[in-house]
This record gives sequence, structure tokens and C-alpha cells, in this order.
Amino acid sequence: MSKNIILTNQEIEHKIKRIAYQIYETFVDEEEIVIAGIASSGSIFAQKIALALSDISNLKVSLCEVKVDKQNPQLPIHTSLSKEEYQNKGLVLVDDVLNSGTTLIYAVRHFLDVPLKKFKTAVLVDRNHKKYPVKADFKGISLSTSLLEHVQVVFDENGDNYAFLS
Repeated sequence: MSKNIILTNQEIEHKIKRIAYQIYETFVDEEEIVIAGIASSGSIFAQKIALALSDISNLKVSLCEVKVDKQNPQLPIHTSLSKEEYQNKGLVLVDDVLNSGTTLIYAVRHFLDVPLKKFKTAVLVDRNHKKYPVKADFKGISLSTSLLEHVQVVFDENGDNYAFLS
């Protein structure tokens, strides 16, 4: 199967910066927000957004890793922060690719058990093939792909990040 690069490293960096600005505009009145990334690529993407947010704003940014069993998303979800640590704060749930919406909607459901000031979602790639009524408030790129195509985001340790369609 051939790889069709849909986002280069430079384009991903640009999208991260733009999403960080959008998040800052949305949460400008807050003192602290939580960026919750779905493990594992979503968590890396969340770290990059948090870093960009720290560069452009004086918001206190807390990172939270969200562990969802993608094969059985109805199983309990675990977060690196306790519920008390994100209660009554603004929260952005982040993932790399929004495919069917299954992972994102189960993760959203987990956070609905706790009162939040604002709750938004962010993804790098939105595939427009949703089974559930979930949307990304902030997205890097929207793609209409066939169900047989697969989108993958690679966050390389050397900083050579890219997204491809196969």
C-alpha cells in the first residue's frame, strides 16, 4: 500500500499554532485550562498544543493523558489527572484523527461526569466518517476519504512529523 502524505511537518506545526490561537481565543477569560490528550498520538498532539499555548499566552496549562481502550471504548477510562484536578476548569479533549467518532464520544462521556466551565474538542485530522454525533471544535484539516482508506499521524522522536493516507 502506498503512502500519500497529507500533512508535512511544517504544515502540522502551522496547524498546531493555529489551533493554539483558537483555543486561547476561546479560553482567554480563564486562568487555567486542561489539555487532555487521548493516548498515545493524541497525547503527543496535546503536548505540542500545550507548548504552543504556553508560548502565546499566560494561561496556566495542565496536561492530562486519557487512556481509552479503542477496541472496547465502553471499558473504564483512566486519566493521569484526578477528577478534582480538572473540575470547574476549561478542558480541551485532543486526539490525532477523528475517524468514526467512537473514541472521542466515549472520552467526552467520561468528562461529562464532572462539572467543567467549558469543554471543547480538537483533532489534527477530521475524516468526516462519523458513526456518532461528535464534532471537533478545532481541527487541523478535514478530509472526505473512503472507508477503505486509513489516515495515520506519525510523531517522530526526531521531530519529523507527518500525516499520511494509505
